[in-house]
Amino acid sequence: MIFRSRILKLHPATLVLSSFLLAITVGALLLKIPISTHPGHIPWVDALFTATSAVCVTGLIVVDTGSYFTPFGQGVILALIQMGGLGVMTIAVLLFKWIGRSISFRQRMAMQDLFAHTPREDILGLVKGVVVLTITAEAIGALLLTIHWSREFPFLRALYTAIFHSVSAFCNAGFSIFPDSMMQYSDDLLLNMTMCGLIIGGGIGFPVLHDLRSWIKFRKHQRQRLSIQTKTVLLTTLILIVSGALMFAFLERQPLRDAPSFSHHILTPIFQSITCRTAGFNTVDISRLKEATLAMMIFLMFFGASPGSCGGGVKTTTLALITVFMVSRIRRRRRVNIFKKSIPAETVTRSVSLILVSIGIIALILFLILVGDAVSGRDDPAQAGFFLACFFETVSAFGTVGLSMGVTPHLSTWGKCLIVLMMIIGRVGVLTFSYIVLRTGIANGIEHAEENMMIG
Repeated sequence: MIFRSRILKLHPATLVLSSFLLAITVGALLLKIPISTHPGHIPWVDALFTATSAVCVTGLIVVDTGSYFTPFGQGVILALIQMGGLGVMTIAVLLFKWIGRSISFRQRMAMQDLFAHTPREDILGLVKGVVVLTITAEAIGALLLTIHWSREFPFLRALYTAIFHSVSAFCNAGFSIFPDSMMQYSDDLLLNMTMCGLIIGGGIGFPVLHDLRSWIKFRKHQRQRLSIQTKTVLLTTLILIVSGALMFAFLERQPLRDAPSFSHHILTPIFQSITCRTAGFNTVDISRLKEATLAMMIFLMFFGASPGSCGGGVKTTTLALITVFMVSRIRRRRRVNIFKKSIPAETVTRSVSLILVSIGIIALILFLILVGDAVSGRDDPAQAGFFLACFFETVSAFGTVGLSMGVTPHLSTWGKCLIVLMMIIGRVGVLTFSYIVLRTGIANGIEHAEENMMIG
């Protein structure tokens, strides 16, 4: 009773983080069971890394998922992906409701923080809607992918492969049971479009999906308008996908020109533009891309998915808000307006703080990884591109993307633990994590007499 009472008193942010940590711990213990792996054992740090990557829907791996883990181990990973995508608290709330237990106020607040931008009375209805949307999207994806893989595998294997990749794609996890991810299917139209649809659906966020469903359902009977968040997410996502695909096609024009089929020229830039913000699947060898392409992908991974989604990063709405904020200041206007609505000054300040803190955390984690390798004598000055590979890996973990230049399995235990921490921060959210660590809200502080200074 005392333990339950203490849990109910936790702040919603702490409750969310605790639920993720509990799922990671249970997942790591299950992956340590001999029946989870073909060799019969996995190092503790690799079990922890894999469980964290699955719960945080990242997709970074230290061992090959398809050949190292047994069907039982792959089932554990799939369950962790589904829990991580929906949010452990979401499943807990539904279980509580199902067995007739009451939902505490703090649990409702945790759901509010996860899935709504404004306070809602029907938060349980929203949670049910999230689960129905997820199951529906994953079922449609599994059906289409089964059609694709049934041309190659027996029906049961095709169905299993389709379910695994449908859940992994919608949750933006990036886990694949193929050693080269999706590279062998780079010119397959059905697979590419299905995976892209699932990734976009899971990446734009459950609030946007709920808003779109309500707009489609009620617009004929009453005046229904989309929220500012929905409009901003859809427009920003479209701009990032189109501009990312065009940049990829331009920067990698020579390898694309040498590709055997015309569909490869079209599908590869679109797939890589969509997947590199949130999902982590790849149809090309990331380590062979040009540095300019990698820099563009780091930019996309940093901003990531949209709020209330399965993905990480500082979110598309933050990018939109910062862009509009800069334009407003250049035009010497105080207020930040989007779609004929003014954004509260506190929200603008939070978006600036989010970007600055995120950059600081990425720089710190990257520095600690490099220091760890330097101290242990593992770094080789002659190893070209190691800094870029670590930088790419760190941002990929922060954005819970999962794309890799191939350095993850070769990281030291120290480096893997830092990437684990990075994935947790990226999934829980920088501001939420900062609140839990500092345990304090915003205070005015002491106000002194003003004095100007030079900047810029």
